[in-house]
Amino acid sequence: MPKNGEGMQNGACLVLKTARDAGVRVCFANPGTTEMPFVGALDMVPGVRAVLGLFEGVCTGAADGYGRMAGTPAMTLLHLGPGHANGIANLHNARRARTPILNIVGDHTRAHLKYDSPLTSDIESLARPVSVWYRSVATEADLARDTAEAIQATMGAQRGVATLVLPVDLQSVSVDATLQGVVPKIPAPTFDRQRVAKIAELLGSKKPAVLLMGDRALSERGQRAAARIAAVTGAVCLSETFPARTERGAGLPDIDRLPYFPEPAREALAGRQVVLAGALAPVTYFGYEGISSELAPPESIALLAAPGEAADQALEAVADCLGATQETAATGAELWNIEPGQLTPQAIGRILSNALPENAIVSVEGGTCGYPFVTASARARRHTVLTNTGGAIGQGLPVALGAAVACPERRVFALQSDGSAQYTIQSLWTMARERLPVVILIASNRRYAILQTELTRGGLPTDAPNSRLLTELTDPAIDWMSLSRGYGVPAERATTTLQLVQALERALAYREGPCLIEMCLP
Repeated sequence: MPKNGEGMQNGACLVLKTARDAGVRVCFANPGTTEMPFVGALDMVPGVRAVLGLFEGVCTGAADGYGRMAGTPAMTLLHLGPGHANGIANLHNARRARTPILNIVGDHTRAHLKYDSPLTSDIESLARPVSVWYRSVATEADLARDTAEAIQATMGAQRGVATLVLPVDLQSVSVDATLQGVVPKIPAPTFDRQRVAKIAELLGSKKPAVLLMGDRALSERGQRAAARIAAVTGAVCLSETFPARTERGAGLPDIDRLPYFPEPAREALAGRQVVLAGALAPVTYFGYEGISSELAPPESIALLAAPGEAADQALEAVADCLGATQETAATGAELWNIEPGQLTPQAIGRILSNALPENAIVSVEGGTCGYPFVTASARARRHTVLTNTGGAIGQGLPVALGAAVACPERRVFALQSDGSAQYTIQSLWTMARERLPVVILIASNRRYAILQTELTRGGLPTDAPNSRLLTELTDPAIDWMSLSRGYGVPAERATTTLQLVQALERALAYREGPCLIEMCLP
């Protein structure tokens, strides 16, 4: 078969050409036997970069990071139902982030399925909960159309993961080389102008209000419009607790996040009209005894734009209706004063804020240093923050990987806790192989701090034998220096503020690939 897939082609080539022509440029893959024709197609169809992940959760998380930054879908290539199952946690996060992903899952030949061989499973039942669209290709005549419809679904009104199952016999089947891929139709986001008038009237009454912002509202355009509204109405601007993507730093409004725990979150919204701009109605992350799951009464909530709608444009329209022309005065980056001494979460947040170069990307996972960094980073140079939208652990490192592939001209940082980093630690190998200059910052407190906090909130001891056994990471302690170097990533350890400042300076000067800094907390 010719090396160039524009000549002879099989089903896998047709799928790949259709995806490429629709703008798919990267395939994060962990293939198996039933995906070998697709692997071959990647050599025959130019224009799609193949990136190997050692674990499927790395592939799906990387596709999430890529899609958030590129705004177009990456492709994943997973092996049957078990491979897909290994990637589900980060597909869940991607679903919550509304990230476009073309999720390709190989399957047995159609004639073999009836024998229920060991790797046969119900892929549809696994895929449906994390997908906005699902289909298993039935015939060779459906290959191009189903691929186009999958891509259209990733970028459509629902926006998210589209899972396309490819039986291996349809990947291998010869197809007419003159067949052209179907071009997917991608609708432009819109907003409801009738809602705009109602929200402008509500905010114009000067009643206490909160603009709860997510999705496109947290773009620069959306934030500037929200600041105009706040200037004339007194409304408070808050972002979702874990937004998919937020522009942050000098010259932009300092928009705080809705607190994670229910008591301060309820306090932030109490007595205010809550206007949803690209965000869902706020609820507690878990059900707590004696606390309502709804953080604001339903009658206090008004919808301006749902996730997926043009919330940035809707905010601009509201600002125009209110005659709001005043913008927050632009400010430049401002360095924090760093006191010498042991590292603390607050010090780490400020040191990283100081170190960020212009236009950096920061993937944040872990509460220990995540909140302190986001608080400090309003004074940093302009940057983008990506957070763990769905709460499934193991998101931070792969998302940083995918963001670095999507934006090679931008410096990427992964601000990560030590426990959660272990879920997808294989990301380090792919970063090293792809020579991605990601700076990995491990907050090493040797425990699951959030679980110890939840024990305390429940009135339970943190020093009881099994409470310690299930929340501490000290026996044995994780050797981050050896682990990182074993994956081909140079590493160093910082225990003081001065050491971290110097380590970050060295990391920023290193462009040959990723590097890791273990930040030791007391």
